[in-house]
Amino acid sequence: MIEAQFYDKLEENKVICTLCPHNCKLSDGKRGICGVRENRGGILYSLVYEKAVATHVDPIEKKPLFHVYPGSQSFSIATAGCNFKCRFCQNHDISQLPQKKGSEIMGQTLSAKSAVGMAKRQKCKTIACTYTEPTIYYEYAYDIARLAAENEIYTVFVSNGYINEEPLRKVAPFIAAANIDLKGWDEKFYRGIVGGDLKSVLKTLRLMKELNIWLEVTTLVVPTYVDHEDTLREMARFIKNELGPETPWHISRFHPQYLCNDLPMTPLNILRRAREIGFEEGLRYVYSGNVPGDTGEHTYCYSCGELLIERYGFFIINYFIKNGACFNCGMPIDGIGL
Repeated sequence: MIEAQFYDKLEENKVICTLCPHNCKLSDGKRGICGVRENRGGILYSLVYEKAVATHVDPIEKKPLFHVYPGSQSFSIATAGCNFKCRFCQNHDISQLPQKKGSEIMGQTLSAKSAVGMAKRQKCKTIACTYTEPTIYYEYAYDIARLAAENEIYTVFVSNGYINEEPLRKVAPFIAAANIDLKGWDEKFYRGIVGGDLKSVLKTLRLMKELNIWLEVTTLVVPTYVDHEDTLREMARFIKNELGPETPWHISRFHPQYLCNDLPMTPLNILRRAREIGFEEGLRYVYSGNVPGDTGEHTYCYSCGELLIERYGFFIINYFIKNGACFNCGMPIDGIGL
């Protein structure tokens, strides 16, 4: 447990957490929406500092980050908790753990220094704050990112983008890349199904771009909610016009889970049409996810069309980028460490 970095004290031992756009106003003894930040006597604490609920070495492609040191390993870490309540969350067993376990905070003690040491020993190029939501374990993620930079290891965030400007600006110098979930394109969906607001996520994406964080965007194509062509086209236009055509867009297939077991898997024709829409709107790199073996996993040169990276799931089969450029026409390929 550690005192939180971003909050304001109010009268009568109340506080307001200023870490994310929920801006939770908490009486003494109460926790925020995330379930892991608690007001104790007028001081806001993070209950998950150095308390890891998951650690694993993953391919960087699993994040998914296809344009950050392709083929490298990423030391992945998370704590319990999340500031969203997505009804289709694939990691609900840990993201919603504080709500399920009441006052108990699950996890094992792992210092930031030890986490970075583990990543270094396993020769990981990056440390990924992932699985749940890095924002809610901000102090832990910040210390990891700072120590990682001192050890020439890059830190990446896999995030829902629900963070306020001040904390994002503070951690940004230590963040090399981020994959941000753009979960939908209307406020009703974000409020009712996700538990946040779209406007704040778009603000984060714009700010990350401004702060020179390499961005990749993921959209889960949830049937009936995020599978309409006009919705997908508007999302593609936003990415192209506001984040840049070089921003990879990962369009992932939905599988029934958690509170959305009544919905079908995303039909493959809709997933492939979504990818076509991304290219039609001028994006250079559009990928289909959760469909191992699909050609939508591969990277192609946006200039001459040659295959540059052939993938199967999270693994690279063939790699034809030379010195950061297409082997055929010499066009530079966007990303870090290609």
